[in-house]
Amino acid sequence: MEQWNIWLDRDLWLGIGIVLVATAVIYTVLRTVVSTLHKRLLAWSKGQESNWPHFLAMVIGRTSRLLLLAFSLLLALRLPELPGNWQSALSHTWFVALALQIALWVDAGVRLWSRSLVTGKNGGSFNPVMTTIVSIMVLIVVWSVMLLSILANLGVDITALVASLGVGGIAVALAVQTVLSDVFASLSIGVDKPFEIGDFVVFGEVAGSIEHIGLKTTRIRSLSGEQVVCANADLLKQVVHNYKRMNTRRIVFKFGINFDTPSDKVRQVSEKVGDIIRATPNTRFDRAHFLGFDESQLTFEVVYIVQGSDYNQYMDIQQEINLQLLDALRELDVRFAMPRRDLRLVGDRMPELRVAGVPQPVEQEGREANQRLPRFN
Repeated sequence: MEQWNIWLDRDLWLGIGIVLVATAVIYTVLRTVVSTLHKRLLAWSKGQESNWPHFLAMVIGRTSRLLLLAFSLLLALRLPELPGNWQSALSHTWFVALALQIALWVDAGVRLWSRSLVTGKNGGSFNPVMTTIVSIMVLIVVWSVMLLSILANLGVDITALVASLGVGGIAVALAVQTVLSDVFASLSIGVDKPFEIGDFVVFGEVAGSIEHIGLKTTRIRSLSGEQVVCANADLLKQVVHNYKRMNTRRIVFKFGINFDTPSDKVRQVSEKVGDIIRATPNTRFDRAHFLGFDESQLTFEVVYIVQGSDYNQYMDIQQEINLQLLDALRELDVRFAMPRRDLRLVGDRMPELRVAGVPQPVEQEGREANQRLPRFN
């Protein structure tokens, strides 16, 4: 009978009614405030997803209705007088609800941030692999701290749990250290950006365009057509030449003319080369010099700058320079050097020469005879 009398107590039902009504009122007020703030921030953002009002609006939009109801109930339960053990339980419930809601807000903020970096809505270009790794690491830390905080607030001893997680983490790290080295190398590529997708790179014997930068490997489409897969850690250990970021191209080429060219025409050759390059579009002339005497030619060295990084453009320019150089040397009556050898024969007689098997007379001139036989390759 006493138990039934407790449930028939008028004050008990009055308190329950007050709590329910207060919970409904408080929930309605909180829900209205959150909804109004969300709409106002969206209106301030003016549809631009890259500004702070839109970011805050999306974070506030992740407010949980269930947690709002829990907050409303907790606020309403403070109206009636409760026993001491109830007050202690309510204090723990407050912390759990608040920790969960903060974790939801931070989770939403991190996801929006990483998505904006990947889609380029912030005006920059970021490696999607790097942003994904960073966002996952931040979310793991956030939810781990939230869980450990809730357990500690509920009176659970988390010292042994933290120690176990530390030992287990070390064991896992030792077991997958090769994979982790590639993952952190991928993170380094995303932060430092030595190359990006679409860049043309050369390292070692590999030359090609970057197709994909993954967590463990980077894939490169080589000039010969096959795909080259290289571990990120091994790739960062090498010297990588990134030709995509080359603004200009310095070109050095040589050519040779005959030894019997007069000195005044040799000077004119240098001037002609300079005039040709200056008249060629997208080039900047540097120098053209008579470099020296080689085995069978007078060697010229020419240096100029191509105002661009495209290789096909450079080849078109070099072809045009070569064609105009041919015409200019013909106008000067200067010939390109041809390889030749001088043979000196020493003896009493010249060897018998045969042409098509028929002996030919050879004229003797003293004990030493010289014969110059040009040979072209």
